[in-house]
Amino acid sequence: MIGKSRTYVALFASVAACVAVAGVVSNAAPRRVTPMAASAGPADQGKPLPQAMGDVALGREVFRFETFGNEGFWTDAVRLPAGIMAARVTPMQALELGLQIDADAIDSATKARLAAELRADPSGRSSALLNDPNVTMALIKANAVIGMAPKGAKVGATCALCHAMTDASVFKSPKGGSIGSRIDGLANHSLNLGKIFATAANTRALYTVAQTQLDANHGKTLGRAPTGLTENSSEADFDAYFGNPRFYPIGMFDDTFDGNGDPMHNSPLFRQDLAAPYGSEATFTKIDDFSNLVFTTLFDQTMLTTPGGRAFVHKLAGAAGDEMIADYVKILADTGVTGYPYVRATAGGKPGTLTTPIGFRVDNRKLLALNAYLSSLPAPPGAFGDRAAVQRGRALFQSAGCTGCHNTNQGRPVPTTIHAMAQIFPGDRPVILAPRTPPLNAVQDTPGSFFDDKMAVVNASLRGEKRGVAMPLLLDLARKPVFLHDNSVPSLDALFNPSRGRLAPHPFYLTGGRQRADMAEYLRSLDTHSR
Repeated sequence: MIGKSRTYVALFASVAACVAVAGVVSNAAPRRVTPMAASAGPADQGKPLPQAMGDVALGREVFRFETFGNEGFWTDAVRLPAGIMAARVTPMQALELGLQIDADAIDSATKARLAAELRADPSGRSSALLNDPNVTMALIKANAVIGMAPKGAKVGATCALCHAMTDASVFKSPKGGSIGSRIDGLANHSLNLGKIFATAANTRALYTVAQTQLDANHGKTLGRAPTGLTENSSEADFDAYFGNPRFYPIGMFDDTFDGNGDPMHNSPLFRQDLAAPYGSEATFTKIDDFSNLVFTTLFDQTMLTTPGGRAFVHKLAGAAGDEMIADYVKILADTGVTGYPYVRATAGGKPGTLTTPIGFRVDNRKLLALNAYLSSLPAPPGAFGDRAAVQRGRALFQSAGCTGCHNTNQGRPVPTTIHAMAQIFPGDRPVILAPRTPPLNAVQDTPGSFFDDKMAVVNASLRGEKRGVAMPLLLDLARKPVFLHDNSVPSLDALFNPSRGRLAPHPFYLTGGRQRADMAEYLRSLDTHSR
């Protein structure tokens, strides 16, 4: 088709609420006005969206190890373990792809040997263990590769793949992977998921989250690649798309099965009790509904071939959606995939609803337990450098009008309001690509911009809301290497630099380098104790 959680977007604010003040530039021409009175946040916090909670201990197991049967998809359809073995991927190469290894899951003898090898060569280049491809599968089978869960002879995927790190107490690759004790909930900013997908023996089975080129769309394609993939594209073609960071950037995951190349930056999943609504486009009001969508569609895309899956995709994209699923069935047949769908879920509920988008829901007790665990995970402490700069940045955050959209107290739930695309992105000039039945808005996209690709097909109009973005948690920003959900801004300084232009997404700027530095110091310092 042409074209997630709330934390998936970094640093958005409303054009209507943010104003130009001394030294601050908005999307309008710079002007001097009286600074705003100090504010702790927007007057309109939106409607509260409380979440149901289950058993925290069970939720931890769900987050770390639950697959609901998706090991069939990853092992028998995508054939990721076979690809890893065929490519002879070493643990060092796995770490260079951003994967995390749980040192506490490694047997004591292996851990002692690895420690000795790293004492002799801290770089790991001469480590026999880290450079042995046979050790990679041994680590996966030991449940030591975070997010890759062994289930008998097969391997599935869990939430932890994109949303957990280690403390790097044993080893850290310069490219982001690490070995140490788990820290659940942190976004993996260095995960090269596209390259991992390209390593699979049947990457074609990921067709619905690739950038496609469909006849129903007259051959047009939406994404970073100049051309899209079709049902006749080869495995090498798919590998070239997913394995190219220009098309599928590092630290990103395409969480919409819309046939568009619209990956978004990985998000943290701590303190999700503060983060509603969920999805960068704010589609879901309940985190268990968002999690169910992930488990029933993204972790096993063959579920989209069920009657409910087809109905939902048709609702979203009409003839283009029908064509994409038909193409997908052909690819599965051509590549010898049988026995699908794989995920264990209960059929029932109306397709197209938030609780059962494709007419299936996995174990609700486990979904609510996951809610509780994700809400219990603490946010990392803020990074304090120059405390005087932090104080100046806080004052600037308030006087520049940022609190027209964001709270200063990060221990308070973020405002649940949605900001229309035209507000957050003054350069939004969408072209209608396909009509849809209300309350869905038309499929639309601004040519030449990746920013709104994510919202072209899947957006909050599914629940009668506007096409726009949700407010994020402003937490753990010191670790974040890029900003905005499309990876388009390389630093906090760049985010607030007027050189990005008045039509750019989030065009709220500070003209002075000292001001931008102070604002960056303040934002990096934020944690749930910030007031």
